[in-house]
Amino acid sequence: MYGAPVDLSFKHISSLADAWTEEPTSGLRPLKRNSEMKYQSHSLRLNNNNITDLHDLQKTVSDFLAEPLQLAWLDLSFNQITHIEHVLCELRELRVLYLHGNSIFILSEVDRLGVLPHLHTITLHGNVIEANKAYRNRVINALPRLKTMDFSAVTRQEQVMAKIWHHSNNHSRRKETLE
Repeated sequence: MYGAPVDLSFKHISSLADAWTEEPTSGLRPLKRNSEMKYQSHSLRLNNNNITDLHDLQKTVSDFLAEPLQLAWLDLSFNQITHIEHVLCELRELRVLYLHGNSIFILSEVDRLGVLPHLHTITLHGNVIEANKAYRNRVINALPRLKTMDFSAVTRQEQVMAKIWHHSNNHSRRKETLE
């Protein structure tokens, strides 16, 4: 990745608007800024806060990053997020998305992320949706380019099994509606 991550973790942020006045934590690698004082990074850490919704995500990304459309790595883990909002689908260069340790409870919302052409790593464990027996199959089927899910490799066999699971579930549902 390009530049150190912009780290806004552990800042007691409950609304993304709260982040706009925060100064990122300096890590081992120094953060570089451009002439507009925006950070030259493609990574943003907003983990371990109290964020409940992502309404202002685009503005937050634009406020901090010199190239907001190039955001590739986003850590939203350990917040209070309940929904996978459409705003995540606008992050077209996103490759890594951490959402573990939140309160996401509608498994079908994961399907929205299927429009992200480069998403290859996601974490969703520690959310209510993890209790669904179809959880891993559903996520792998919805995100066919995944290489890693919940810090575990997605195998070729799992991809095949997720497709089979998806087809058998859709076939069962169609059959039920016809009867």
